[in-house]
Amino acid sequence: MNQVIPCVLMRAGTSRGPFFLREWLPADDATRDEVLIGAIGASDLLQVDGVGGGSTLTSKVAIVSKSSQPGCDVDYLFAQVGVGQKSVDTRPNCGNMLSGVAPFAIEQGLVCAQDGETTVRVFNVNTRSRIDVTVQTPGQRVRYDGETGIDGVAGTAAPIRLNFLDAWGAVTGSVFPTGQRIDVIDGLEVTCIDAAMPLVIMRAVDLGLSGREAPADLDADRALLTRIEAIRCAAGGAMGLGDVSTSVVPKPVIASDGEDAHSITSRYFTPRRCHASHAVTGAIGVATAFALPGTVISGAVSRPGARAISVLHPQGRIDVEVAIEGSGPDARIQRAALVRTARKILQGELHIPPYVFSKPPKGDKPMKHLIAPTIAAVLAASAPLAMAFPTKTITIVVPTAAGGGNDAIARTVGQKLGAILGQTVIVDNRAGANGSIASEFVARAAPDGHTLMLGYIATHAMNPALQKLRYDPVTDFEPIGLVGYSPTLMVAYPAAPVKDVKDLVAQLKAKPDKYTYASCQARCLPAASAFAAPHVGRQPVRVPLAGARGG
Repeated sequence: MNQVIPCVLMRAGTSRGPFFLREWLPADDATRDEVLIGAIGASDLLQVDGVGGGSTLTSKVAIVSKSSQPGCDVDYLFAQVGVGQKSVDTRPNCGNMLSGVAPFAIEQGLVCAQDGETTVRVFNVNTRSRIDVTVQTPGQRVRYDGETGIDGVAGTAAPIRLNFLDAWGAVTGSVFPTGQRIDVIDGLEVTCIDAAMPLVIMRAVDLGLSGREAPADLDADRALLTRIEAIRCAAGGAMGLGDVSTSVVPKPVIASDGEDAHSITSRYFTPRRCHASHAVTGAIGVATAFALPGTVISGAVSRPGARAISVLHPQGRIDVEVAIEGSGPDARIQRAALVRTARKILQGELHIPPYVFSKPPKGDKPMKHLIAPTIAAVLAASAPLAMAFPTKTITIVVPTAAGGGNDAIARTVGQKLGAILGQTVIVDNRAGANGSIASEFVARAAPDGHTLMLGYIATHAMNPALQKLRYDPVTDFEPIGLVGYSPTLMVAYPAAPVKDVKDLVAQLKAKPDKYTYASCQARCLPAASAFAAPHVGRQPVRVPLAGARGG
């Protein structure tokens, strides 16, 4: 029999998804996630058996409750549900879905509406940050219709203002993490800023650009992209983010003059391709750098108080209101607000089919015979734990970015493992530092068998041999089994004047800057270091290539 739960389906910003009160959903997280998977129809790429739309933008869920935080009205937990896979990720926040939280909370009786407009202080559980959301409430009722339009949404609706209160230095600990408002990297003046999103901002004119180029034209300029990536990586180190060659932050921005003194034109990179429009968090960072004095894009108008700034992008604009306290070098950002809209699409009962809930598996006997004994053997040392396992969602941490071989293996194993164990299995990509970030995370996880890692040669062989780590590759982990392996090859262009490895070493010693090497992902970095360092005394210059696949 289907399980029936209340549900409100909303378009919030440029996203869409069901909104739930926390009390409408099962108390334990594992069963809750199964309900969300069934609600969206996550198992199918088209999501025809749920309310999802076959896209990450329409596979989002908002869970709202009375706040347990002092000074906040409601708690908002965002969940990104998988598309074509049974997964629920509650690590990130979503600013678009946030725009529907206050209207939903008022209509569900969590917050009493005021006459005219109502401000709801929302505590985002995912990032533990506060946002004031102001909605139109004439006659103490939520108003959805209005004359405000946002790019990416047809028609107009009532404005909903989002005031981000805790977005400053959230990642690095400082709005200007290098200690300066202008740095010089590769002969170029840049501003490194952490305001809602870590950014490295460059002036278009310094790159020989107008700043109004189409994203496709910028993506086609390989020399430009190579230079931007080099600047981004150097900025990441200067901002205290370490080696960001495999990370998506900081994001590069190419900025130029806007339409007037209150606008700025931006081309936002993600980070190795130009965004077709612009990220909301990126718009806050650009507007902050424009409003504060002393940056590479500081506007002509710089004064204390609140002001409206338009961030112009290839598909339109995002209007951001910033509030500045102080002036000159003492000026600092107090808050940033932007306007979204939302629309209630329907309210009613959502029927969750029984097949989405955990049950004894059927079929797949070969895979069951392969994996189940391995898991049982690992847990045999603790009989009580083995009898109870698993008691919650299992996480497979992958130390590389999504889309590559490691990720594909983890998702294949996770899908089969979830059916065998009758438990939700999610894949958590934690790329960076050649796998050390993921390794440290897993090493510090509770040793209860619910956090696994798809380790490889970098995490458990090369990294420990080449650098000092905050984890022990032997004592901090319990091996389960070999899943697969792949060779790493060194190849050269046929016309390269290199006879063999011995000849290459000799040439590197004589002219260490003559050769560069390309790699499809960060795991090639330790290999290059291990080869070059003992023979040459330094690492050759790396030209990083986006993506996790070789080519």
